[in-house]
Formats: sequence, structure tokens, C-alpha cells
Amino acid sequence: MPALASYDAVIVGGGHNGLVAAAYLARAGRSVLLLERRGTTGGAAVSTRPFAGVDARLSRYSYLVSLLPAHIVRDLGLSFAVRKRTVSSYTPHGGGGLLVGGPGTADSFARLTGGAREYTAWRDFHGMTRRVAEAVFPTLTRPLPTAKALRARIGDDAAWAALFENPIGVEIERRFHHDLVRGVVLTDALIGTFADAHDPLLRQNRCFLYHVIGGGTGDWDVPVGGMGALTDALARAARAAGAELATGHEATGIATDGTRAEVAFRTGQAEGRVGARHVLVGASPQELAGLLGEEPLPPGQRPEGAQLKVNMLLRRLPRLRDTAVASTDAFAGTFHVSEGYGQLATAYREAASGTPPTAPPSEIYCHSLTDPTILGPRLAAEGHHTLTLFGLHTPARLFAEDHDTVRDRLLAATLAELDGHLAEPLADCLARDADGAPCIEVRTPQELERELRLPGGHIFHRDLSWPYAADEADAGRWGVETAHPNILLCGAGAVRGGGVSGVPGHNAAMAVLGR
Repeated sequence: MPALASYDAVIVGGGHNGLVAAAYLARAGRSVLLLERRGTTGGAAVSTRPFAGVDARLSRYSYLVSLLPAHIVRDLGLSFAVRKRTVSSYTPHGGGGLLVGGPGTADSFARLTGGAREYTAWRDFHGMTRRVAEAVFPTLTRPLPTAKALRARIGDDAAWAALFENPIGVEIERRFHHDLVRGVVLTDALIGTFADAHDPLLRQNRCFLYHVIGGGTGDWDVPVGGMGALTDALARAARAAGAELATGHEATGIATDGTRAEVAFRTGQAEGRVGARHVLVGASPQELAGLLGEEPLPPGQRPEGAQLKVNMLLRRLPRLRDTAVASTDAFAGTFHVSEGYGQLATAYREAASGTPPTAPPSEIYCHSLTDPTILGPRLAAEGHHTLTLFGLHTPARLFAEDHDTVRDRLLAATLAELDGHLAEPLADCLARDADGAPCIEVRTPQELERELRLPGGHIFHRDLSWPYAADEADAGRWGVETAHPNILLCGAGAVRGGGVSGVPGHNAAMAVLGR
């Protein structure tokens, strides 16, 4: 009987975090095998041509970059770049709107709110979050600090209370008075997170924190070439360092005695096993429990995604009812739809009661305005553009009984909310694929679970964690450890996971290397 092949590290899952871990470990001289269920690596950070016969390569699932530390790009020698967006956000309101970004921001606030107060509050608030970001972001790729140490590093007790102790709604309502401004601020707390502004569990605060600390600035940048450009570069770096990347290989089980481990896998109709000193799992903690044969979480504790993801290709950007703002400015940043503070609260209450939101909140951005390289030359010359829509407060429970009907109704209602701010229907601007069908695709939490194994469709694998040790005993560890000494999480479900960051992959590799 042939001896079992063995590696220093076997990585389960070829998403961007798994690739980061593979590259770091292989560069350190470790033997590495990465097992990926799907036919290609990249996980949720991929680019595809989703529309038949159309030369447009869209970031299909994740689409913006903020939390990826520059030193990971440098360490791994990645050929990858991002571009700044020229506008932060646009939010229509009545016959006008709020345009944030650039020299006209103060005037836009004044036209909306009738004075300078809200802009001053906005500037002061984001000055505070910027200082927190500068203190917190560098710690994400270091061993976990204690809460006390992180608070001392921030050095601002009022900021700590606002972001780490009290529901974010308290601070928003204290600082801001205009409903629309409050809503724009709150949206950063709700991306992929189903919570109210005053949720006592502070899930919204944790989400908000990760959305404002990226790079020490909170900027969300456009990946040049699409998100697949990052994971393609990571795959090349991992292979160049000597890691073996096995696609079409689905891990089916993990056994460990704490020192050595075996990973069972399936490829086609064949089954196999491989040995490892360490196993790094880029899948969710729930998926890891299944691989280990442990008891699944009870229904009330299982993760639940709460977003509607829509990709579109347009023949042209639609004209706005607000004639003072060009479409190229409005869609260059984040275009907020039905995201006033009161609207967000109403949508949450409706969804929490099991009813799809009457006015579904969403936000939209146009990748191709900042980076036209994702479009074929003919499409770019003809004025085509991509649109990515991310719907909030659409938890998986809403789709449980009649998935397709609810999905179609929510999509129609979401696009109707956008149409209310346009001078022409969005449908008139949609491009058509080779079969004559509109270039639009939608993904619910259930569809994300089926395609990507995201538990409950939760884009962060589970609720985000605070970026510090939950227990004093965990201080100095990497936040990737499990109950088994040689089994580590290297995906979004690790402490300081979530988003396209590479942080869990880096930290799992550092834990293996003893750094």
C-alpha cells in the first residue's frame, strides 16, 4: 500500500485568504497543498464574464478593496493595483441630492441642510474615525492586543465609547440632525450585517469599524482589472513559491490528533487522503465543524446573510432627475438609494418581521468609470458601463418559502426605488447579451450559499468580531486558532476576518511559522 503523501500545510479553500496563506508558507520553504472545490481559485474574489457573448469582465461577488494591507502586496510581490474613486458618494433627495467628495462637498451639504452645521459635524466625525483607523489598522496583521491595549493605542476615550461601547445609533443621533445625513453614515454599519442602529449586541458597530479603518483611511478603492486581478496574482505568487494548487478537489473530512492531521478529499468520482502537520481552513467555521464531524450549530445560532447582489451592464449611464449632478459623478462613488435613517429603520423592522422591505435600501457603484479595462475595447468606445448594486436588509429568511418569487419581487422593488431618482427607466439603458436577454444577474443569500458555501449566504461567514482578544488568554495569539492545535482558520470567520483583506490568510501563516 503506497505511503500517504504528506505536506507541512494543507489549505482547504482557494479563496484569496487561502492563496495568501499558501504564498507566505511556500515562500518560507514549507511544502503546501491547497485544495479548492471549484474549477478555479479565487472564491468570492473573482472576475467573470457573466453575460453570454459580452466582453465585460465583472467582479462577480466582492468588488471593492479597503482592508488589504499594502505590505501583503509588497511581501508577495503581487502585480496588483487599485485606483481611488473621484467621488465618495451621491444620495438623491427630492429634486437634488448630497454629493460627497471634492471641493463642492461643503456647498452640497449646505444646499441639502440649509447651513454649515451638518458638514462640520460630518468633517469632525470622520476626522475621529480617521484617527481610530490610523491606530487600529496596523494591528490587524499583528498578534491580538487586549481591549485595554487597543483602547490605549487609540488614546481617545470618547471615540472608544462611540464605536466600541455604545450602539452606533447613539453617536449618529448625537452628532447629526438631518435624516439623510444620518442614513448615509449608518450604511457603513449595515453592509452584509442585518442589524438595527441600536442593536444592543453591537453587530452594527463591528461592521462599521471594519468599513472605516481600511488602509488607515477608510477609503474603498477599485481593483484595476477587477477583483480577479488580485486572486490571479495571488495564485501566480503561490505557484511561483512552490505551492501546489489543486482545483476540482473538494475536502470531505479532517481528522487530527493535535499533532498530525489527515484531510480526505474528492475529485470527480475518485477519493483520496493526504497528511499534514497543519491544516488551514479558508471555509467558514460552520463548514470546518462539518469537516471535523462535530455537531452543527443549532438553527438559532447559524449565520444568516442579508444582502441582494445585482450585477448589470448598461449601454449608457442613465440620466438623473437631479440636473445639477452629472451621471458620471453620481455613479462614480457610492450611489445611495432609499437609505435615509428613517428608511433604513423601517426596512429593518419590516424584514425582521418576515416581510420584504417596501422600499428596499441599496447602494450602487460603477467600476468602469474608474477602471474601464474590464470592458472590451468596443464596449468602452460605445459608452457601455457596469453597475453593481448591493441591497441591504434582505435576510435569508425572507426567501425561505418561495425563493424565486420573493427574489424577483425584491429585485423589481429595488430597481423601482432607483428609477424614482432617474430621468429615464434603468431598463432602457440595460445592454443585451448574445441571446437578446437583459444584462442583469441577481444573487440572494441562498444562491451565495449554494455557489460559494457561505453559511446562510453570510458574506463574512459569521458576525464580525472586535479586532482584539475576546479573552485575556487569547492576547498575543493570532485569532485563527481552533480547539485543535494544528487546525487553523484562515478565512473570513477568523478574528479580524471579513472583506477582501488577506488578513486571516496572513495571520494563519504567521501562526504556523511561529512569528
